[in-house]
Amino acid sequence: MTRYGNRPLLSAATRITSAMLFAVRHFLVLICIVVAAASTLAIPADSRSLSQQQAPLQPPPAPQAAPAPQTTPAPPATTPQVPAGPVIVLDPAHGGTDTGARGPDGVVEKDLVLQIVRSMRPQLEQRGYRVITTRNDDTNPSYDDRAGIANAYPGAVFLSIHISSTGKPGTARAYYDRFGTPIAPAPAGAGPAGVAEQAVNPPSGGLINWHEAQRPFLEPSHRLASLIQVQLLQLFPGSSIVSTAAAIRGLRSINEPAVAIEISSVSASSPDSLTAAAAPLARAVAASLVAFRQGGAIGAR
Repeated sequence: MTRYGNRPLLSAATRITSAMLFAVRHFLVLICIVVAAASTLAIPADSRSLSQQQAPLQPPPAPQAAPAPQTTPAPPATTPQVPAGPVIVLDPAHGGTDTGARGPDGVVEKDLVLQIVRSMRPQLEQRGYRVITTRNDDTNPSYDDRAGIANAYPGAVFLSIHISSTGKPGTARAYYDRFGTPIAPAPAGAGPAGVAEQAVNPPSGGLINWHEAQRPFLEPSHRLASLIQVQLLQLFPGSSIVSTAAAIRGLRSINEPAVAIEISSVSASSPDSLTAAAAPLARAVAASLVAFRQGGAIGAR
């Protein structure tokens, strides 16, 4: 009884154990399947990661230079504009140790004419003329030096500015050269520097020398002086009606129309009244040159 009496119990336990083992086995199989599936799914990711790690290293791209900033080109440096019109050579007479005419209060011609020329220059440039001066300071270029400056500008006109020691104050006179015997030194203040009335001599044959340069321009110089005198009469009441011919050393070597203009006088009550003549002188010269060029500048070169 005892040996075989427990057999039903053992069979039941065996079945339960077998069922549990079956369940565990299936559970383990299921776990293995899940693990295998997870491993299979993870392979591509790992493979991609590995391929990325094993891929040859590419050098980093070279930095690109920053584009040059767009700038507006700077305008070219400007220079003072020099009028390109007809050339006027202004000659302040005397200078240096040559004072010219002297006034009662120590006023001297060389200083007054320099101030007048300095004032005339911009006024003529505003009218379209190109102005050259033979001196800009208290120097005294020789006659030949002054002529050399003037003769370097073909087609120019030469105007020598003077102040007389005598004459009616507030008047002015235009001179043109008149050839004659060699020019004798003129008394100080007696008209433009180097003025001496002489008889006219005909030119000698052969080449014209330096002291004969003005001879071919006697007619145009005379005409220009006459035109200037008409203007001076209007702007300086009491002035002469006609221009004056004289042997003037300062004009003798000029190879272009040349005129000397003389203002009266250094003995004026105020030097300012003389320097104030610059504006009307500039107007007289400009108006005269318009008429002169309309009539045609006659002269050989």
